[in-house]
Amino acid sequence: MPSLPDRRRWLLDGARDTVPMMVGAAPFGLIFGTLAIAAGLSPAATAAMSLLVFAGSSQFIAVSLVSAGAALPVIWLTTFVVNLRHALYSATLLPYARPWPLAWRWPLAFWLTDETFAVVEHRFRSLGAEGGQWYWLGSSLSMYLNWQLWTLAGVALGRSVPGLDRLGLDFAMVATFAAIVAPQLKKRPTLAAALAAGAVALLARGLPYKLDLMLAALAGVAAGMMVERGQKREAA
Repeated sequence: MPSLPDRRRWLLDGARDTVPMMVGAAPFGLIFGTLAIAAGLSPAATAAMSLLVFAGSSQFIAVSLVSAGAALPVIWLTTFVVNLRHALYSATLLPYARPWPLAWRWPLAFWLTDETFAVVEHRFRSLGAEGGQWYWLGSSLSMYLNWQLWTLAGVALGRSVPGLDRLGLDFAMVATFAAIVAPQLKKRPTLAAALAAGAVALLARGLPYKLDLMLAALAGVAAGMMVERGQKREAA
C-alpha cells in the first residue's frame, strides 16, 4: 500500500502535468457554454451535459444537432461514433490498468478525455505505471473541474453578452487537438488513423447532420485498428 505522501505526490503530479491542457480547454468550455445557451438549452441542461457527458467534442456536436433540429437517434448515433476513438485510448492504456480493481477502472474510464489520455499515456510510456491510478486521478479531476468551471462561465456570459459565440473562441478546440495529436503521429496506427480521418472528412465535407464527422471517425478508428493488428502480426 503506497504511503500517503506518495499518493499525494502522484495526485499532484497528474494535476500539474495537465495544466497546459486545462489552459487550452478553457476557451473550449467557455464557447460550449455560450453555444448551448444560444441553441436553446437551459443553464441547468447545459451544466448537466458537462457533468454527466464530459466529452467536449461530442457536446459541441450534440448542441449543433439540437440547434439544427436533428432527431434524437441521429444525435445519439453521431456522438457515439465520434467517441469511438476512446476504444483506441482504452486499448492503449489497458496493459497498465488491467491489474487495478474495478473501483478504480470504472471512474477513471468515465473521466478519460483526449487531454488526460495524452498526459497519462506519455507518463506511463516514459516512467512506468507506479502510482498510475493516483496520477490518472489527479489529471482527471483537474480536467473535470476545469471543464465544469468554464462551462458555467460560458453559460453566464452567453446569457449576458450577446454574440459571444461568434468571436471565434472555438479555435481553441482545433489548437488543443493539434497539440494532443502531433506527438502521437510518430506511431503508425495513430498516423494511419489521422490520415484516414482527414481524407474522409475532406471528401465528405458538407454532408447533413455532421455525417462527415461520423464517417471520418469511423474511417480513423478502422484504419488505426487495422494498422495496429498488422503490427501485432509482424511481431508475432
